[in-house]
Amino acid sequence: MDKQDMMYLAAGLILVLVIALVIKPMVTGHPVDTGISVATTTPLPVAVADQQIVSPEPHIVLTSTSVIPTPTPSPIPSPVPTWNPKVTQTVAFVNPSTYGVSFNQSIPAGTRINSVPYDTNMTTFATIASNNGSSGTTGIMYVPFPYWELWYTVDPAGPASGKGQSFSSSTVTVGPTSGMKGSGSSQTVIQGSFSVTNPQFTINVMDGNDPNRIVRTITPPGGLDSSLWVTTTDADGNIISTDPRPWIEKFFEGQRNYYFIITAHSLSSYSIQIRVPTRYIGKY
Repeated sequence: MDKQDMMYLAAGLILVLVIALVIKPMVTGHPVDTGISVATTTPLPVAVADQQIVSPEPHIVLTSTSVIPTPTPSPIPSPVPTWNPKVTQTVAFVNPSTYGVSFNQSIPAGTRINSVPYDTNMTTFATIASNNGSSGTTGIMYVPFPYWELWYTVDPAGPASGKGQSFSSSTVTVGPTSGMKGSGSSQTVIQGSFSVTNPQFTINVMDGNDPNRIVRTITPPGGLDSSLWVTTTDADGNIISTDPRPWIEKFFEGQRNYYFIITAHSLSSYSIQIRVPTRYIGKY
């Protein structure tokens, strides 16, 4: 191969390389690969005619901040002055008009709403009695009223603790043939009845719906010494009595069943009355 043929061959190779490396990438739209790295830059936005670019709306984030209030200091109380008991204050009068008061105006008379007087009378609702003063237990009784009273009277069989007895002294004379020295001796003896009574009376008010519940235990206050129950008159002729009978017990509960356990000793008789306000009668 001569020199001219070598030149034709080299030219052809160069032409093939130019077509493969430059012309073909340009036609296909690919960048030309020259083997040299080139810094890439972000292309600037190109304004397009008749197209509106919409910017995104800003997003506002609200952050709440807690405000810590400043604590208000508690007021310090003023010290209470020491009161001097020896100092007496004098309060002076002022003009009544200061308070809108006029003494020339008459005070209007009030009218009573309820002109009917309040009925305080009591009516006997039930009676329990014994003519020989014996103990006993009653049946169940229903009290339909919210308030009731128990009135009771007791008659002792005699004076309490032998009050009918008396003391006396006697002298015994000794004769000379008895062999005892002295002319006589003295001794004290008890005269009168030797029977001793101890009157007792007890009422146990029981709950009729609950037999284990004792509502109240009642005994005569002051005992049953009938010798202390005397009736006299004063200088003006007024009767003065120390007899406490009848005794009264007030119950502020009702509308339930009751029964009574009565324990009696040395009594001649007794009487028990269940009384209720008269105004209750006819309402139940």
